[in-house]
Amino acid sequence: MDALGTQFGTAASDYVAGRPSYPPLAVAWLLEGATGAVADVGAGTGKLTEQILAQGHDVTAVDPDPGMLTALAEAVPGVTTLTGTAEALPFANASLGALTYGQAWHWVDVPAATAEAARVLVPGGRLGLIWNLRDESVDWVAALGAAMHASKAESMISSQEVEVGQPFGELEEEVWRWDNPVTHEGLRAMARSRSYYITGDAEFRRAVDARVDEVLADLDPQNLLMPYATHAFRTTRP
Repeated sequence: MDALGTQFGTAASDYVAGRPSYPPLAVAWLLEGATGAVADVGAGTGKLTEQILAQGHDVTAVDPDPGMLTALAEAVPGVTTLTGTAEALPFANASLGALTYGQAWHWVDVPAATAEAARVLVPGGRLGLIWNLRDESVDWVAALGAAMHASKAESMISSQEVEVGQPFGELEEEVWRWDNPVTHEGLRAMARSRSYYITGDAEFRRAVDARVDEVLADLDPQNLLMPYATHAFRTTRP
């Protein structure tokens, strides 16, 4: 897993405050037809894990960062958590009915992560990838994105470079558009939860904070909605 993707635990509280959940219909589509145990890999603070659990699945949360798993255990009590990565999953061969990656697949080594997914999934098991992306066709959202720094996920999806390896077949894709209520402080937390901010030096962080505040100064904090496009991809193990 990319080293930047293992730094989020230091900003777990900002991740909880600033990142959205996922549309239930998107999660249902992602796992449609899946049976047996589910592992949510790169689970972070449990935004996707919570939705999977709410839809009646037996889910285990996996993340390389113990700090994120601590926050997840507080947010989603009772869910089993395990330390691990997409390239070295803590599961036996053919032991899972589905694997999900929420805001996570862009951090993995695709060949190694694909091989691990094939190893732990049963034949017919589901591999599901999902991202929430801000809709930057809206002017203030584009300005906020420029202030925060473009993310690896945004670049990958806009370039249509989401991929998995053999033995999985072609990825199916669906997109859901929706609005999420946000606050000024929640948007500041979103900026602070991003990998470039977390790993940046003090000068870089101050510059991002200042640019974000410039954008927020023009936004009415009442009834503020962030438009999202949730991109979901799924495929099945032969």
